[in-house]
Amino acid sequence: QVQLVESGGGLVQSGGSLRLSCAASGRTFSSYVMGWFRQAPGKEREFVSAISRSGSFTDYADSVKARFTISRDNAKNTVYLQMNSLEPEDTAVYYCAAGAIFQPMSPNYWGQGTQVTVSS
Repeated sequence: QVQLVESGGGLVQSGGSLRLSCAASGRTFSSYVMGWFRQAPGKEREFVSAISRSGSFTDYADSVKARFTISRDNAKNTVYLQMNSLEPEDTAVYYCAAGAIFQPMSPNYWGQGTQVTVSS
């Protein structure tokens, strides 16, 4: 079992940046593939990014590639999502996820979500 707590969401203007963090507790953090998903109002939850257990491999949705960067610090049990050049279309609740499979990212555990709102 692992517990995930996201932070770092907020309101930002178009073109701005935010960094999301997800702190994990419970079983060994480094044994999990970690990822981020998002859900906009009226839409299904969608994959954003994933990172392998060691951090050597990353994966991104086409819509965020070159703008978002995922990273992890296994010593701090934390995964990050640096979001640059934010657009109003990035507005959503962002969820941290942990799982066993890298591609496709298949979560077994979810955080409670953090709201990101991008104003135009």
